[in-house]
Amino acid sequence: MARDVVILAYSGGLDTSVMVRWLQEKYNYDVITFTADLGQGEDLEAIRQKALRTGAKDAVVMDAKNLFVDYFIWPALMAGAVYENRYPLATALGRPLIAKLMVDLARERGAKAVAHGCTGKGNDQVRFDVTFQTLAPDLQIIAPVRDWKMTRDQAIEYAEKHGIPVEVKREKLFSIDQNLFGRSIEAGPLEDPWVEPPEEAFAWTVSPLKASDEPEYITIDFEQGRPVALNGQAMDGVALIQTLNRLGGKHGVGRIDHIENRLVGIKSREVYEAPAAVILHEAHRDLETLTLSKQAQRFKTFVSQEYADLIYNGLWFSAFHQDLAAFVASNQRYVTGSVRVKLYKGTATVVGRKSEYSLYHRSLATYEGKDLFDHEAAKGFIRLWGLQTQTQAQLQWLKSGRGFELPGLTRSQ
Repeated sequence: MARDVVILAYSGGLDTSVMVRWLQEKYNYDVITFTADLGQGEDLEAIRQKALRTGAKDAVVMDAKNLFVDYFIWPALMAGAVYENRYPLATALGRPLIAKLMVDLARERGAKAVAHGCTGKGNDQVRFDVTFQTLAPDLQIIAPVRDWKMTRDQAIEYAEKHGIPVEVKREKLFSIDQNLFGRSIEAGPLEDPWVEPPEEAFAWTVSPLKASDEPEYITIDFEQGRPVALNGQAMDGVALIQTLNRLGGKHGVGRIDHIENRLVGIKSREVYEAPAAVILHEAHRDLETLTLSKQAQRFKTFVSQEYADLIYNGLWFSAFHQDLAAFVASNQRYVTGSVRVKLYKGTATVVGRKSEYSLYHRSLATYEGKDLFDHEAAKGFIRLWGLQTQTQAQLQWLKSGRGFELPGLTRSQ
């Protein structure tokens, strides 16, 4: 008699390798593993073979890099979504895509359940579970790490007992997750927020102290908020991000040390490497200052925060996201142009920007010849602008004899 099937999000690490056997024993499921290539730079064929050796009925690997960039990274960039003004959301953006692809595979294979290796303390469990509940409420959700409460040593012993082929060191300095858009490093010495991240925590970036003494200038072209070219060369999103990671990394750009408010209610010290993300957000934000009106730019800051929270909190597949995305698409209609960025010793500084839709009018802004600004009009504008405060001063402050008082400051002061 055929057994029911579970789709397991599989990384090839200790926990997910142990899960293959555990799901078979605990739930009597046939396990099909799923691994999405989001640009994490691993040997995915080796991971697929490991899953099969571990006992998976089948092991599916999918190249999802272009989906990741076009439908997750670029929309988040256009929205200016950076969690708590620090974290570019690389891992948070990848989880709903993986979960969506798992649901698709579950439908294709007639699976009854989906499973992941998230802990009960992290944010990823929310991103996976909420996506599953939204897109496929009929599927059973299994989170073995959250349920079994095995320590790392116990998981290693379980693997050894059952002959599960895993290569793992009992002492692991950091917990790392990475994809095309960023690298997350936590645990170990980083759990003390007073300790400076050691150099061995970083893999994509050189120390800014050891970076080149010569700055490097790059130009990024945008069309309606999406990056389309680097240094005048048209590129697809994957190639553009990979190139920026390399260029930014060699100049020490993209290191982030952040005390983060997790959705589950705790603060966590997170260290990230995200050269491309830092460069792109800086360039995109600057181009907006040239092409958006004052009101649109300021209102966009509220949308950016809501968008970042939505991604971080696992609500990618929500009606509210659709509402925000509609605003962003309209808001970005004229965010087209080129931005010149200087990479130098850990910094990415915008030093030039231009756009055919620029709202910067040199003849209005200049203090030199050919100034078109009507200086006489400024007099009437200022008089009307200050009329409300002038009226209040005459009818209230002067009548009362109190004048204008700062809170907490007495007249004698």
